[in-house]
Amino acid sequence: MIDLHCHTLHSDGTDTPERLALLADEARLTALCLTDHDTLGGIPAFLAMQPQVKVRLLVGTELSCRFLGRSLHVLGLLVDPADACFQARLGDLRGRRDDRNRRMIARLAELGCPITYEEVQAQAETPLLSRVHFAKALAARGFVRRAPEAFERLIGDDCPGFVPREELSPAEAARWIREAGGVPVVAHPGRFANGGFRWDEAMQDLQREGLEGLEGYYGEYRAAEQKYFVALAARLGMVVTGGSDYHGGNKPGLRLGSGRGGLKVPDDLLERLETQQKNGTYR
Repeated sequence: MIDLHCHTLHSDGTDTPERLALLADEARLTALCLTDHDTLGGIPAFLAMQPQVKVRLLVGTELSCRFLGRSLHVLGLLVDPADACFQARLGDLRGRRDDRNRRMIARLAELGCPITYEEVQAQAETPLLSRVHFAKALAARGFVRRAPEAFERLIGDDCPGFVPREELSPAEAARWIREAGGVPVVAHPGRFANGGFRWDEAMQDLQREGLEGLEGYYGEYRAAEQKYFVALAARLGMVVTGGSDYHGGNKPGLRLGSGRGGLKVPDDLLERLETQQKNGTYR
């Protein structure tokens, strides 16, 4: 089994790149790809573990795009970590994230939930701040009872405290990833919209914009969702990937490699992904 989607920067701080490599070995995975948001910062330490583990360690990242008025995540799998242009582009994205975070602090203050940038930072083990850390800071101040409630009431996509950041178009994200030698893949499409949304036409639109694959296997999919997305990829001739979207303690019960328990990402998907990387054509 392989896992092409996991995080350290969105975990609870206990999962370093080195620990992830060891956990993957313990889980007897064939390959593991680290895909932190907007950065390749953990990749050097991750790859340095290769001599110590049997699992094959791979390079990736995850970018946020705007699609149909909502945030769509795109995985950049097998990108070149030495690509200076791509690193500069990721630095720009992190700047946009920081700007959004400061505007969201101002918005929350207007809503009667004043928290400081430092309070949010205190919830993170790394410089990369996300809404997960906002949720924890809001809970720590007593504005919500538990962190998940912050997403339900304040900082979820459709909530009054949410401030969108300037996001890429899918075409731009795909181009950046391709120019860095990687394969652009739609991450967890099943999480993109609730109830009744059909991907048949939407995925064709994304394919025309340069997306070459989709996450058909995912740590939180139901069996019907997995079947649907794997079949959709086959119909469209897109490469299929899969991963747990492991976040450590920030997603309790979700394990590296196995998700909620039923995830099994076939090894042969990696070979097909590498063919896609080399030829730009799904075979």
